[in-house]
Amino acid sequence: MRVFLAFFLVLNLSAQAQYFPPAAAIWQNKDPNSLGLSAPRLNDALAFAGQHEYSGSRDLRMAILEGFKNEPYHEILGPTKKRGGPTGLILKSGYIVAQWGDIDRVDMTFSVTKSFLSTIYGLAEDRDMISDIDDFVANYVWDGTFEGAHNGQVTWRHLLTQSSDWSGAFFGVQDWADRPPKTGSLDDWKNRDFKTPGTFFEYNDVRVNVLAYSLLQVWRRSLPEVLKTELMDPIGATSTWRWYGYDRAWTDLDGYKVQTVSGGGHSGGGLFISARDQARFGLLFSRNGSWEGKQLLSGNWIDQVRTSSQANESYGYMWWLNKGDRKWAGVSDESIYYASGFGGNFIVIDNKNDLVIVTRWLEPSQIGTMVELVQKAVK
Repeated sequence: MRVFLAFFLVLNLSAQAQYFPPAAAIWQNKDPNSLGLSAPRLNDALAFAGQHEYSGSRDLRMAILEGFKNEPYHEILGPTKKRGGPTGLILKSGYIVAQWGDIDRVDMTFSVTKSFLSTIYGLAEDRDMISDIDDFVANYVWDGTFEGAHNGQVTWRHLLTQSSDWSGAFFGVQDWADRPPKTGSLDDWKNRDFKTPGTFFEYNDVRVNVLAYSLLQVWRRSLPEVLKTELMDPIGATSTWRWYGYDRAWTDLDGYKVQTVSGGGHSGGGLFISARDQARFGLLFSRNGSWEGKQLLSGNWIDQVRTSSQANESYGYMWWLNKGDRKWAGVSDESIYYASGFGGNFIVIDNKNDLVIVTRWLEPSQIGTMVELVQKAVK
């Protein structure tokens, strides 16, 4: 009898640890104390989030123009949307143990989109649509986007780690006009020597959009459709999210006009999504790509995205790592990785504590303290 009871308890704990919220149904909430969390300390984290709202305008069109005013020729090229207030939720073992704000409100999520974009690559690799991450992208996209001695050296790995130094104009936006140095001559920057791909990290939305275009050429389907059918529908996400590109970012694809989506919202566009749907996406990663027994995304790919790249210890494949210059002062766990977007949008994966933390409109500099406060709630 004791052996049977012990076996039953193990099964019960295992089932609890593998809870997945059903589609189109209530996501089960649990008392934090029942899952080994201190409710009062968790409340401290929620209060902190509410007290540290992102300081930029809730009119995101204005916030974008103000936030990137140092960029020459910067303009709004895609849709924007006024945002809501501080919002988020915390999952423990898949259950909601805390939430604040309107978690069903669809808002822009800016560069969190990049982590969704890199997942589209991961899906392509899983399906052998791309032979190797170190293949030259020019072998797959042969319309001139990667022509020339420099751009011809660019591999998928370089694009995913933002270390390609790809050069050119993409749908009318020059690579050198995106986040140029704040000091020095713009002409000198435009005419700089190129870095060898893979050796130099530079955050650059033009090159991220080149990745989106390149993946469109591989999939031969719109990327929002790929994301919906391959991942978001299987994990039970709602149909409220949208993924936009720039108004002029349309291309011919097998006789049809298809929009190339953007990997962020710093010129408008990108992913518009609710905190609840982001939490489902985060839970998929915390479950190593498996959802209710079905492997939607390979564990090998998830291991890759949370591995430091050659050019930046703090950056994997469009996921940030709690290492190097981006290491949070009060959080020692270097296995944590996270999606990060303008305005304090984050999806944080803490595998050691089986936690997923989603925040919207938190002052970006405060994310480390927020995660520290949540971790202090672990008994």
